[in-house]
Amino acid sequence: MLAETWGVGQVLWSIFWFTCFFIWIWLLVMVFMDIFRSPDLGGGAKALWIIFVIVLPYLGVFVYLIARGHKMGEHRMQEAAAQDQAMRAYVRETVSSSPNTASELERLAALKQQGVLTDAEFESQKAKLLAS
Repeated sequence: MLAETWGVGQVLWSIFWFTCFFIWIWLLVMVFMDIFRSPDLGGGAKALWIIFVIVLPYLGVFVYLIARGHKMGEHRMQEAAAQDQAMRAYVRETVSSSPNTASELERLAALKQQGVLTDAEFESQKAKLLAS
C-alpha cells in the first residue's frame, strides 16, 4: 500500500531532506560547542550569541559562521595542538619513568661486580629481564 503511493523520486527527495536535517543539527551542535568553548568571548557575549541562535536559528547560525567561522577553525587547531602536546608529554613521562632493559642489565652487572649478586642470581635476573 505504501509502496504504491511513494515513487522513487519521493524516496530520494525524502532522503535528501533527512540528510539536510542532520547536517543542520550538526551545525547547531558545532556552533553551540564553539560558543561555550571560546575563551575569547565573555559571558555576556556568549549569552547574546546563544539567545540569537535560539530565537532566530537559521539566521543566527549563518551569522555566527560568517562572523566567527575563522575563530572556530583556530579553536579546533588550538585544541588539537594541546591534545598532541599532552600526549607527547605523557609518552615522554611514561618512557622515562619505566626502566629499559639495557639500563637494568647494566645495573645487574654492576651489582655482580660489587659481589652483591652471585653468578646464578645474575643469570636468573638476566633471564627474567630478557623474557619480559
